[in-house]
Amino acid sequence: MKKYLIVITTLVFTIACRKAITGTNPDSLINGSTAASPHSDTTAPPATHVDTPKNQQAAFPSAPSSGCFSQPLYGDTIIFPQPAVNGQDYIVSPVFNPGPGKYLSWPLGMAMDSVTGAIDVTKTESGLRYIIGYVAAGTTDTCISQLIIGGVDYMDSVYVIANGATMALPYFNANPYLPTPCSSPNSCIFDVTGSASNAGVIVNSLTGVIDLQKTLTGTGLIPIGAFGLIPINGSTVTTNIYYRLNDASNNTLQSIPVQLMYYDSYNLLSTGLLGNILISLQNILTNRAISTYANPRPPLIVVVRQ
Repeated sequence: MKKYLIVITTLVFTIACRKAITGTNPDSLINGSTAASPHSDTTAPPATHVDTPKNQQAAFPSAPSSGCFSQPLYGDTIIFPQPAVNGQDYIVSPVFNPGPGKYLSWPLGMAMDSVTGAIDVTKTESGLRYIIGYVAAGTTDTCISQLIIGGVDYMDSVYVIANGATMALPYFNANPYLPTPCSSPNSCIFDVTGSASNAGVIVNSLTGVIDLQKTLTGTGLIPIGAFGLIPINGSTVTTNIYYRLNDASNNTLQSIPVQLMYYDSYNLLSTGLLGNILISLQNILTNRAISTYANPRPPLIVVVRQ
């Protein structure tokens, strides 16, 4: 997996290295950059997101404090989705009450009660690293801590088919350096509902790896891929990949939206798009939240023919 990370990062850095990157240093919890999401480059159609409570975002504090709590707010630094019981969402609340105040979260994707801090894990985007903020009543100080919602994610990345970059690998629990939990039989099932394959996105049902070559060219008797018979530069395909993992999530049905974008040539990619992808990659590889302001979902996979 590290081989693919090196290849992808090198491809992006080749053209985007001249773009200035703002934000905190790599040891920080979060990148404070206000750069646009990779999905919103002006040369290509932006991703479409459903407007739900988890998409509402407060401004990230200019001078947050960390280490304010003697223990993780939720008892651990990682929470896994769980199966619904009697049709009820899985809710996790803080393990202790720091007193009256307001709870916040970054980046977009978490469904949280701002008064109680209760997280609706069922409605929260999984596979992401979040920053939880707490502001005590009567103060303006924001205490922050990390919380990971376990699950699958894919990197915002560029894959050049002619260079052999034909497989988009998932990573797990917001950590690209963890080994895959899908190495043993029956440990993972991907594209459970067939929604990805119906959209022409070919996902290995056991590993979650997206076969970009087959996604581009098609797999049937008629060679038509997800982008159509004659793909148009900048065209996109967005689909949901439903999956189950035999881990601490207890095979809970989860999903992740994934957006794929097509270009004939790497030279057609704008420096804006490449620079924003590079920012996202750097955040992932240094264990920072993807962005405080942009929606990290769906991850953007740019498929380039040559």
